[in-house]
Amino acid sequence: MINNQPIGLFDSGIGGTSIWNAIHELMPNEDTIYLADSKNAPYGAKSKEEIIALSKKNTELLLSMNVKIIVVACNTATTNAIKDLRSEYDIPFIGIEPAIKPAALNSKTQTIGILATKGTLSSELFNKTLEMHSDTKIIEQIGYGLVELIENGNINSPEMTLLLKSYLQPMIDSNIDFLVLGCSHYPYLIPQIKKILPHHIQIIDSGEAVAKQTQKIIQEKIGMHSLGQGKSLFYTNTNPKVLASILENNYPVIEKDF
Repeated sequence: MINNQPIGLFDSGIGGTSIWNAIHELMPNEDTIYLADSKNAPYGAKSKEEIIALSKKNTELLLSMNVKIIVVACNTATTNAIKDLRSEYDIPFIGIEPAIKPAALNSKTQTIGILATKGTLSSELFNKTLEMHSDTKIIEQIGYGLVELIENGNINSPEMTLLLKSYLQPMIDSNIDFLVLGCSHYPYLIPQIKKILPHHIQIIDSGEAVAKQTQKIIQEKIGMHSLGQGKSLFYTNTNPKVLASILENNYPVIEKDF
């Protein structure tokens, strides 16, 4: 069975486009709809109740656009809201969580670092993951200010460099050999991060794993992939130029109040 309905994605802003990139690369024929809730970014500073409410709002908008599956392309929304979304809506949801497991399993120093939002690091789901890897020392760091700088188009600013150095140096001093990026915005900082980290420290993000899981669930629960053109629509509720600037191939960005 061929299903040409689009894949829906949402994030607290432009960061989830790192997940969209991985999905589009793996399944180029699938149509996609992406919601950037930049007006409410970052989710990581909000309460669990606010995150759940925003996630439901985004879900309902995507459902009104007839999507067949929803990718919660935001670590904070996944760790705080996906349980509620799955219980309330009859559509498959794909979440994104920090890739602690591969880092912990492959660490030679038994010490890894994670850079994430406050909302992710304080979530019940994340702390359950930590309990499963109690034999690994995990250096947690909240990325205060990083999402705001990315959302304002200041990825390569001196302020960004200073913040990253202050967050990463204690991890380097603690002898980490893996850095887990626990926010979908952070892959856009990898070029900056690589300039700061020693070469032996590996950086892990979740994009490829999320894309593969999305493909798997489509095949198992929905049917065959689309044979469409791979049309992609991007919506944002503020500052479309920033979202457009991070996308390649001049994809149109539609400003919409949601």
